[in-house]
Amino acid sequence: MAAGELASLRDVVRQFVDERDWDKFHTPKNLSAALSVEAAELLEHFQWLERGDAAELGAGKREQVRHEMADVLVYLIRLADKLDVDLHAAVLEKMVLNRAKYPADKVRGDARKYSEYPD
Repeated sequence: MAAGELASLRDVVRQFVDERDWDKFHTPKNLSAALSVEAAELLEHFQWLERGDAAELGAGKREQVRHEMADVLVYLIRLADKLDVDLHAAVLEKMVLNRAKYPADKVRGDARKYSEYPD
């Protein structure tokens, strides 16, 4: 998703919030909590699935998952807006840090956390 697309989504969310006079409720704390709740609702759709892959979901469940994913993104975009964070730039910056933590030649095919790798 390009920076312009994120800005466009931010504007859509801002308009939605402004039309409802909800900005006063959107503190970073409240938005972080709401984001966490929505992420848990997303996870709930995968709870108790044997593998947890897309094939197990079915069409109706996939739609529900898609909507939960949208909720997570909306709250993340709103939180970034309130904290004046450029998400596009933040992701690019974080990927540089991740590449240093997880060099491909050292971690390929291994899911351990960076701190668990031998020196």
